[in-house]
Amino acid sequence: MRCAVLLLVLSSASAFLPSTFHSPKTTALFGGAKGHATTIEGKKSRVEFVKEKLETAEMIFSVPSEKITVSQSLELRNSLPEGTTCAVIKNSLMARAIADNGTWESSSSLLKGSNMWFFIDSDIKGTLKGLKTVTKEHALEDTKIKGGVIDGDLLDAAGVAKVGEMPSKMELIARIAGGINAVPTKLARVVKAPNSKLARAIKLAGEENGKE
Repeated sequence: MRCAVLLLVLSSASAFLPSTFHSPKTTALFGGAKGHATTIEGKKSRVEFVKEKLETAEMIFSVPSEKITVSQSLELRNSLPEGTTCAVIKNSLMARAIADNGTWESSSSLLKGSNMWFFIDSDIKGTLKGLKTVTKEHALEDTKIKGGVIDGDLLDAAGVAKVGEMPSKMELIARIAGGINAVPTKLARVVKAPNSKLARAIKLAGEENGKE
């Protein structure tokens, strides 16, 4: 009798349990559709997050995110230089963030399919290098750059790659600073060179001053 009652209780309890169990997914990492991200406040927060990144970004570009796993996404984030953020953003939320923003609204043509967006403050070359390393290591042939925007101009994948080949702002500053620092040294070498025109001119000027 007791066994019959116990079986009846267990049978009734099982009716309240899900028939299958699914492993949890970190959808927040991917901007997915669970929990806080689906609420009005969650969506507003996500849009504000994107707007903040756009305020400091020098360039943005996107890649398809369908084939990127959670672990690969974390690896990609760790391979990016400081000042670059990547995140999967829903197209509807990205559209809200770029609305009426003349600098970035041209990226609306890229809002198709699922996208992982890269927000780059300065190191474009380093960002592209990090992306290339991870996609090559995991054979993510389909994860190719769709396009990007810089200074309000929409670029295709080839255009993004070209921009990545250009020296960064910091590299340009370093080159200019190096050139300025080199001027006194070069001038000193020219002045000291006995056969240089400048050296002869300085010598003649000195001799003329001596006669006076």
